[in-house]
Amino acid sequence: MRTKKNLKLLAVLFLPIALSVMLLTSCKSEAPVSGTLKSEPSDRYEIKRSAMVEEQIIARGISDKKVITTMLKVPRHIFIDKSQRDSAYEDRPLPIGMGQTISQPYIVALMTENLNLKGDEKVLEIGTGSGYQAAVLAEIVKEVYTVEIIPLLYNQAKERLAKYENVKTSNHDGYYGWEEFAPFDRIIVTAAPDHMPQPLLNQLKDGGVMVIPVGPPGWNQILYKVIKEGKDIKTIEIAGVVFVPLTRETKE
Repeated sequence: MRTKKNLKLLAVLFLPIALSVMLLTSCKSEAPVSGTLKSEPSDRYEIKRSAMVEEQIIARGISDKKVITTMLKVPRHIFIDKSQRDSAYEDRPLPIGMGQTISQPYIVALMTENLNLKGDEKVLEIGTGSGYQAAVLAEIVKEVYTVEIIPLLYNQAKERLAKYENVKTSNHDGYYGWEEFAPFDRIIVTAAPDHMPQPLLNQLKDGGVMVIPVGPPGWNQILYKVIKEGKDIKTIEIAGVVFVPLTRETKE
């Protein structure tokens, strides 16, 4: 009888302890799941961005450490519509509305590397678009002046770039550059005119570099590196490319 009573007593004593252990075990098993779900989007994009840089950029010969580090850092997915974000790190341009695109990641890296940036430059960008190229530049150089002619894209990009104190934006025809802040150490053009715009050449410093696609809409455009040496303009072919045409202000 004593044995049975002792067993009952032990059962009563240990029942609360057992329940506590079960509750603790249950809480511990749920906590990591909750934490993982919370951090999943950030981790997912970071993994994709790392793969993008490794497979699309470094593997194709981009070696400038500043460019590589910056493209690992800048979250490309926030510069496009939410519906497109799962495609943000794919090896292709993406539509951003109004007939415009965000350039293929490799092309962004190629153009940035060919600017030969040291870090103290004042850079003019023609064709802000999504704002991604301007953000990449802002992480590397001292000052970025970026021009977008389409009001809707301009307003979106201005908001995305607001955190960069070294970026100035403007809504006007980029063919004419931005004379108020000229001359520029570097100029980058992210849409294709059918010829070299003379105002941009005029606003490029002596010894400055411009990277620009030139040619008609379609498959006959060439990406050039332009080096200004006094009155001489040296052009170097970088690659064949396909860009949207440079949008101009229409005259009524």
